[in-house]
Amino acid sequence: MRPPVGAPTLTRRTRILLAVAGVLVLLLLGGSRIINFYIDWLWYGEVDFRGVFSTILFTRIVQFLAGGLLIGGLVALSLWIAYRSRPVFVPLSGPEDPIARYRTVIIQRLRLFAIGIPVGIGLIAGLSAQGDWQVVQQFLNSTPFGTVDPEFGLDVSFYAFQLPFYRLLLNWLFAGIAISFIVALVTHYIFGGIRLTGRGGQVSGAARAQLAVLAGVFVLLKAVAYWLDRYELLFSDRNPLFNGATYTDLNAVMPAKLILLFISVICAAAFFVAVFRNNLQLPAIATVLLVLSSVLVGAAWPAILQQFVVAPNAQDRESLSIERNIAATRDAYGLTEATVTEVDYSGETEATPAEVRAESATIPNIRILDPAQLTDTFTQLQQRRTFYGFPETLDIDRYEGADGTVQDYILGLRELNTAGLAGNQTDWINQQLVYTHGNGIVVAPANQVNAALDDQGGEGGLPRFTSIDTTNSMSELIPESLRVEQPRTYYGELIQGYSIVGAPEGAPPVEYDSDTEQFTYDGAGGVPLDNFVNRLAFAAYYGERNILFNSSINENSKIMYVRDPKDRVELAAPWLTTDSDPYPAVVDGRITWIVDGYTTLANYPYAERTQLGEATADAIAGGPGVRPELDREVSYLRNSVKATVDAYDGTVTLYEFDESDPVLQTWMKTFPGTVQPRSAISESLNEHLRYPEDQFKVQRDLLTSYHVDNPGEFFQNVSFWNVPSDPTPAGGGTGGLAQPPYYLLAGEPGGAASGDPRFQLTSALVFQNRDILSAYMSASSDPETYGQITLLQLPPDTQELGPQQVQSRFVGTPEVSQELGLLARNGQSTVINGNLLTLPVAGGLLYVEPVYIQRANEDSSYPQLARVLVSYNGRVGFAPDLASALDQVFGAGAAAEVPEVPGAPADDTAPPDEGSAVPNVDPGAAPDLAAAAQGIQAAIDQLEAANRSGDLGEVGTALQALDAAVEQFQAAQGAGTGG
Repeated sequence: MRPPVGAPTLTRRTRILLAVAGVLVLLLLGGSRIINFYIDWLWYGEVDFRGVFSTILFTRIVQFLAGGLLIGGLVALSLWIAYRSRPVFVPLSGPEDPIARYRTVIIQRLRLFAIGIPVGIGLIAGLSAQGDWQVVQQFLNSTPFGTVDPEFGLDVSFYAFQLPFYRLLLNWLFAGIAISFIVALVTHYIFGGIRLTGRGGQVSGAARAQLAVLAGVFVLLKAVAYWLDRYELLFSDRNPLFNGATYTDLNAVMPAKLILLFISVICAAAFFVAVFRNNLQLPAIATVLLVLSSVLVGAAWPAILQQFVVAPNAQDRESLSIERNIAATRDAYGLTEATVTEVDYSGETEATPAEVRAESATIPNIRILDPAQLTDTFTQLQQRRTFYGFPETLDIDRYEGADGTVQDYILGLRELNTAGLAGNQTDWINQQLVYTHGNGIVVAPANQVNAALDDQGGEGGLPRFTSIDTTNSMSELIPESLRVEQPRTYYGELIQGYSIVGAPEGAPPVEYDSDTEQFTYDGAGGVPLDNFVNRLAFAAYYGERNILFNSSINENSKIMYVRDPKDRVELAAPWLTTDSDPYPAVVDGRITWIVDGYTTLANYPYAERTQLGEATADAIAGGPGVRPELDREVSYLRNSVKATVDAYDGTVTLYEFDESDPVLQTWMKTFPGTVQPRSAISESLNEHLRYPEDQFKVQRDLLTSYHVDNPGEFFQNVSFWNVPSDPTPAGGGTGGLAQPPYYLLAGEPGGAASGDPRFQLTSALVFQNRDILSAYMSASSDPETYGQITLLQLPPDTQELGPQQVQSRFVGTPEVSQELGLLARNGQSTVINGNLLTLPVAGGLLYVEPVYIQRANEDSSYPQLARVLVSYNGRVGFAPDLASALDQVFGAGAAAEVPEVPGAPADDTAPPDEGSAVPNVDPGAAPDLAAAAQGIQAAIDQLEAANRSGDLGEVGTALQALDAAVEQFQAAQGAGTGG
């Protein structure tokens, strides 16, 4: 069709310019996406997980096309039918009829509207559809659980993998029919099939037929939705006490769904009949019937049954549902009889020194170093350079010593701390090409310090450091299990941004490594920058032109990015939820990050739903919501994957750990070859696998309720427990956050006193609304017993103090409070309470808490172990070292197996009376020793009177008198023993 005479036309040059402008606009809008796509493609190639990237990409493309074609196709079909069935003649409602103008515009550009509307809606629908790739892949690769639900007898895989897909497909059909209905309605109105003029308006037969069919199909889909709703009742949260179908759900809501299903089918039939009848009365009546039935049958009847039948007899009515909930929850979270051993434990006993010495698996290994408090100590004494650093909370693991015994160590990776670079270190060359890596790993035995801290401070109370780095990685002093081939670390938690490494052979190295030498990276990590395309892509991605023009970047250069080990695992396996605490270990001579990966499900029939953010929050990890990916509910959790990330070359390896997990098997079928079999886990790696903290916290939270197996007792919740809040102010106790679990090397809980120690994750539990200890939970990390949970249950009438009460007793003991005041030195030092450990010992429960001091108001200060607090059966010990504190509580010789601390005073005293601050003195002792003891008592009485008066001057005088009395007693004691 030729343009009218005189109408402006576009020249060939103008058309070319417009086309170029259009391409530039598309590049501006989609260029960043293209670059991001290419950068991701290169990264997945580096870690050899490109199959994951391509599978996800292909799935999303197919879903985009399927969603777009489904919705766009339905809209196009609806438009075509509506337009083809339009009236031939449409009378105008007046000279200014706006609909006529719209109709004219559409007819003049019919192809644009006919194609543009379906395509536009299809694009929007496709973009929305491609986000649910996990649901589709789980459906396509579904693996049976071999467990059926108790109501319908269907395999759990139906609820885990198939039902979500059916619901997703149904929702898209709902959307497609609804949009098609609206499009048909608007089209018929514009082209005269529906007119609002005249009494009641007019609807053509074609318009009525099309709209009736669409409405009928919609109602049929609603019938299918009612059918699926029946299965989703097994996830009901109607009862706040438990999840799962309640008595009301089973006996009112479920029958109501079937009734509404049949009514929906009748209603749909009424709409289809309306196609052949010239009125809409029948479908209108059917619609009203459906709405009334939804209100009366679907809402009112369940409410009446709940109020008058269930509520007055809830314990009996809900017993079946509670029983199902208990069984399903234990199964979904791995708390079955096969994994949890419940042991009755008295918790109250009088242990003799000999009985304590017999606890050879526990007493010698008691940990006095708190990994949450020693970062500053590691940093100040082992940092070496300001741009190196250690994580906020150090890690703990066990290694075999030269004598063949297993020892737990506090350890921290000396990483490159990008935030520590200063001055010209932060320019582009230094930050990206020179300061590229950390150097080594620092370890210290968890049960030892270098020397006792004397009253004047000094360098006592410090960890016995061993630094494994480039200068001494093969030193004879380092145990074989801790020796590493390559101590340099390019991947870690503190490294931010990217680094460019590599140089031609023979070229001088530029990476900082130590004061005396530089280094050139020769590992497999990083993406090559050996071509212009890659350099251009990264220059655009980071907005840095130096990547293109810097002469140091050559054909051997590589760029390292995505350097946090947890981020690397999450990208390589986007179907995993990772534990919040990756930890480094020396595995087969290499520094390796170990990351625990979880498979989860949102809906497991009858299982309790857990909010991950709340369940994993504690005084160290922080409050709920710290990690956004944990702000979601799950009803199934398995630690199915152990992942490793090499600290030198960034290699990501996934190992199958829970071979019975059908969710893992489903993902392994989705991404074949990405997860190595469990048999591929080396012996060295197996020795360093830990029971993961997040899983333990979730299970601990659930066991506070689900240790109860009687439905009636569960309903009454009188036997429920609580996770205690952290009692130590330094750990966040004042904020009411949960006490974190602790890794310990100790004997088997409730087992034999002797034997090999077990590396385990432990936690105390208290009765609900009481701080009395109710249970002790331990999960083994040893290869032979990995995953075995032991639950020591105390009797309901026990009076064993919980962590909060023990801490109160510590603070309330006069000797302790006064010595803590002395340690503070009138504000010159800060007293820091370490972790309060709970240990089953000799039939009772031993509490141990290290106490640190740190000089106040000094940036270079660090915590030093000053004292150790011990409590057992109401008795309190407080001494500069663990052995002395244990001897105070149990008697001389109880701590014979505890490692000696250089400079620690000998302590041959008998156990003090409960709450006493005065040393016990044998009645036959020398008179001057007895007089010195009485002097201490008099000084304590003076200090208590001064505290009550509130006179700071009197308090200071009393403290000086107490110091003098203590010195006099020590002098008399030394004279009495021959000096």
